[in-house]
This record gives sequence, C-alpha cells and structure tokens, in this order.
Amino acid sequence: MATILPTLLELLRAGWLSLLDYLAAHVLLCLVPAFLIAGFLSALLPKEAITRYLGPRASKWISYPAAAFGGFVLAVCSCTILPLFAGIWKRGAGLGPAVTFLFVGPAINILAITYTGAAIGFDVAFARLVLSIAFGILIGLIMAWVFRREEAERSKEMQKNGVFDQTARVRPAVWAMLVLLVLVLVAGTLQVDPLTKPFAELRLPFAADGGLMAGLSAAGLSVQGAALILMLVLIGLLAWKGFEKIDSGFSGWTLAALIAIALTILIAAPIEKAGSLALGLNGRLIAEFLLLAAIAWLGATRFSRDDLTGWIWESWKFVKQIFPLLIVGVFLAGVVKNIIPAQWVQSLAGQNTLLANFVGVVFGVFMYFPTLVEVPIAKMFLDLGMARGPLLAYLLADPELSLQSILVLNKIMGRKKVVVYVGLVAVLATLAGWLFGLIVAA
Repeated sequence: MATILPTLLELLRAGWLSLLDYLAAHVLLCLVPAFLIAGFLSALLPKEAITRYLGPRASKWISYPAAAFGGFVLAVCSCTILPLFAGIWKRGAGLGPAVTFLFVGPAINILAITYTGAAIGFDVAFARLVLSIAFGILIGLIMAWVFRREEAERSKEMQKNGVFDQTARVRPAVWAMLVLLVLVLVAGTLQVDPLTKPFAELRLPFAADGGLMAGLSAAGLSVQGAALILMLVLIGLLAWKGFEKIDSGFSGWTLAALIAIALTILIAAPIEKAGSLALGLNGRLIAEFLLLAAIAWLGATRFSRDDLTGWIWESWKFVKQIFPLLIVGVFLAGVVKNIIPAQWVQSLAGQNTLLANFVGVVFGVFMYFPTLVEVPIAKMFLDLGMARGPLLAYLLADPELSLQSILVLNKIMGRKKVVVYVGLVAVLATLAGWLFGLIVAA
C-alpha cells in the first residue's frame, strides 16, 4: 500500500497536468468556434437540402459528393452516424452513397478536424480531411459495384417517394453566417505573420505576485492560460443557467454566456510573452473582434428568436455530449502516457512500415474512443514515439472501425457487406498512412 499510493498520486497528477495544459492551450480558438459551427449546421441547414440528393435516381456525380458533403455538414459523431446511415439506406439511398455518408460523417466532423490541426498538426488534419472524403467516395463506389445485383433488386422494391424527393431552400443569411463562423475558425488557427506577429504590447494592469506566479509555473500554466481556464468555468456556469432552458426564451444569463464566449475567443487571440505580464497584440485579435461583431449584427438583424434558440440549443447539446468525454479522454491520455513504456510504441509503430501502419489501424479498432477523444490519444501516441504515418492510419480507422460499430453494421447490412467494408477501410487506411509517412519524411 505504501508503494501503490505514491504511484497512484503521480498518475493522477499526470492526468491533471495534462488536463490543465489542454484547457489553457490556444486550442480553444478552434474548439469554441467548432462547437458553434456544428450547432449552427444542425439547427439551420435543412437536412433535406442534403439527403434528397442521395436517392437511387440521382446521378453518381451528384449523389456521392452530396453524401460526402452531407456527412461533413451534419456534424455527426461515430455513434450517431449508425442510426442515420440505417435510416437513409432503408429510406431508399443507394448502398454506395449511404456507405460514403457512413464513412465521411465521423471522419471529417468539423470538431475533429479542427482539433486535429491544433493538437497534432495541420499536415495530419489536411491529410485526414482529403483522404476521408476520397476514401469515403471510393469505398462507396466499390461497395456499390461489388453488390450491384443485390442493389438492383432492392431498388426495384423501394418506394419512389420519401425524404429524397423533398426540397428545401437555404436562406442567403444562413450561408453568410456560416462563412463568418468559418472565418472565425480560420482566423484563430491559421499561422501566418499578419495574424500572429505582434504589432503592440499590452502590459496587464496588476503586479506579479511571487506566490501566484510560482503556483502557476508549478502547474505549467501562464497567466493567460489560467485566465482561459477561469473563463471556461464561467462559461459553464452561465451557459447552464442561460442555455439549459433556452426553449423558454432568452434571459440575462443567456446574453452573459454569449458575451463570455466572445471574450474567451478574444483572450485566447493575443500572444503572451514568456516570463512577463504582457500580451502581444496581433492581427488575430483584430480579425476575431471584427468577425464577432459582424456575427452579432447579423444574428440580431437577420435571424429570428427561434433561429437563435435552435442554434444555441444544438451547440449546447454538442457541448454536453462531447466536452465531458473530451475532458475524460485528455485526463486518461495523461495517465496512460505515464503507464505505457515509450519503447513499446516505438517498437510497434515507431517506423513507417506497412506493418506499423496496420498496427495503427488495429489500435483504432480495439482502442475506440468517442468523437474528439481519439485526438488526445493520438497526441499521446505521438509523444510516445509513434511515427506520423501510423498516426494518420489510426486517425483514419478509429472513427470508422470499432467492435461495437462492426456488430451494429452487421445487423444493418449483413455479414458479407460488413466484411468488405471493414477490409476496404483497413487496407486503404494502412496504405494511406504508409504513403503519408513517406511524403513527410522526404
């Protein structure tokens, strides 16, 4: 017992420090806008505007890109995609477009892609985005060809009406707001001199307390990082009061929570100068301020209370579903990082070989994590010595293949289709990771 307790405390400390580092990081510049975008798309972009293009009478040149785009904009997680896939397939979507939707949905979730770029690198995030779309379409085409006879018989028996025959118009204001939200995300994550280079210095209006600074330093935090953590706590308290019962109408708590969200983005934008109580004011701060002002104006003048209520509720629902899991995942990643010997990861996936990339795929199957949680786990693998090729293979496979999803798909599609689907995902993810590793090493 005397030896177990210190070890346990050390593991808890490692998880806690990992969590503090995560919450204090500028990753908030991608996560906060991403939650808002996901909620906006879910609330204000009609699903019929996407799904009506997946029907059996649609051209392949329309249905497959629409399936990929639909998977992206619907912002579904790896658990939510399964009933949606079952629904659109049973309602008459072709097997190919439905499988494309199944693959792309969790793979290029806006939250996952932005977080991947901020935490691991935009080379991996860009590769994950492009390859997920390409693989989703390719796997869908192959599945449709392999099972073309079954699909021909099924299409004859399907009803010719349903959600795929519906039409839905998207208002210009919706597209304008979506562009502004994406620009907030881009301005917060793009690493270019006009955004990142300080043009002035702002000294914080209080003196540095020796005990306070020593405590922050021991926790691996800066003043800005600590401020961001406090803002997150404040947002949580205000949102619980202002968003949880948003269907009853706006309140002062609602407005306060929205202001706190905007302030958090603005606080995260400047660059804190190491070892001083000074912030480097940069173009990112100005860009974010102007974009947030434009969003506030557009929301107040072009959207109804019902629109804004739906947007806030969907965003809050995403936060409640995903953020607690993300916190747990980051904490566990910090703990596991201190348990798994780096030599194990380096020996299994430290080199860019086909076997190492296949190991990355196997990790994705047996070490399944909910949406976004795979990113801190991948960061942990990277820190322990996993090569970037196998890392990409893991990120491509994890949202798609897990024991539970394979079992569910077996009930929906049947064993033959599941075997082909799993085999295609495993082979393509392995090859993609291997080729990516060769490119980044060149």
